[in-house]
This record gives sequence, structure tokens and C-alpha cells, in this order.
Amino acid sequence: PKYGFTSRIKRFVDEIRLSELKLVEGTPIDLESLQKAGLIAKHIQRVKIIATGSIDKPVIVKGLGVTKGAKAAIEAAGGEVED
Repeated sequence: PKYGFTSRIKRFVDEIRLSELKLVEGTPIDLESLQKAGLIAKHIQRVKIIATGSIDKPVIVKGLGVTKGAKAAIEAAGGEVED
């Protein structure tokens, strides 16, 4: 038997760590570039970057959700976050 609640939105949302952004080549970093790098599956529709790990290179993040800590770390590395 099934217990509890299982969100259907969870199947289409994923989280990426700051340290995983090093694996993405090119700029800007968006949903398509994350899929090409193999960090997320093809069926994922929304991604949020969380502040786990560190980032050294300046990157441009476009169209992805970003936590406050991750945004501060990206901007401190010389990058920017676009909506």
C-alpha cells in the first residue's frame, strides 16, 4: 500500500550544486546546456542551483532558479545571474 504524499511536480524539477557548474562548458548556463553536460535528464523542466560547493570561474546563469547563497557565490566569482 501507498503511504503519504508523492508530488507529481517532483518528476520535472531538479537541483544542481555550485560545484557541478564546473562540468558545463560554454556560456550562458541554461537548461539546454545542463542537459548536454549530462547533469539533468531530458524530461526536467525546472532547475534550481543551490549553494553547495564552490565556483572559481565566472559564469552567466540564464533562466534557472538560484538560491541567495548561490547567487552571491556566482557574483563573487565574477559571474552574473539573468532571469
